[in-house]
Amino acid sequence: MTDTDFATLQRLADTRWTCRQFRPEQVDRATLEQLLTLAQRTPSWCNTQPWQVVVTEGEGTERFRKELLAHIQTNPTAPDFEFPAEYTGVYKERRRTCGFQLYDSLGIVKGDHEKTLRQMMRNFEFFDAPHVAIVTSEADLGVYGAIDCGLWLENFLLGAQALGLGAAPQAALASYAPFLHDYFGLPEHRKVVFGVSFGYPDTDHPVNGFRTARAALDEQITWHTA
Repeated sequence: MTDTDFATLQRLADTRWTCRQFRPEQVDRATLEQLLTLAQRTPSWCNTQPWQVVVTEGEGTERFRKELLAHIQTNPTAPDFEFPAEYTGVYKERRRTCGFQLYDSLGIVKGDHEKTLRQMMRNFEFFDAPHVAIVTSEADLGVYGAIDCGLWLENFLLGAQALGLGAAPQAALASYAPFLHDYFGLPEHRKVVFGVSFGYPDTDHPVNGFRTARAALDEQITWHTA
């Protein structure tokens, strides 16, 4: 890798952000395949490549959006992978900071439960994205299959950034795994890891105006030198 290669990768990592409002136009199939081909280069444990991906487009996205919204009104969450039990300490602080940035961008004041709930529901409207990817892993591969899917996600997100697309990785979509299994005909041995809403970002919308920070290296890295 040359200095220019590293600078390009650094720029993509530094400028990537989570899009929470999309424009309605579809991404053409050639661009979708270009993005997915890049993500397919993801390394995995013993080259197992455990990810399988359902991608929606056109009327397929609209029908999925409508039926998922109807489903969540009367059904409890039931993810295939257990969600975090709780957030404590610095993890809670970082989560709260991100939430405050989101709500501040939309003018939602603390305690406005109606508007907070409405924004939460935007997850299940895919933030108006024209495309959604549902990513599953093989059950027998356990946590390591899920980790490999996470690596796939990073390449997908950086590829989307390079192509001028926006993307929103969403655990929220995985919280209704039984519906996804039924709707897309996913067998039980495939476990839903996450979803990604993506398309062209609406850069004029205020919700897309904030950026989250990253911790300094000395908060995350321990050097062992002796």
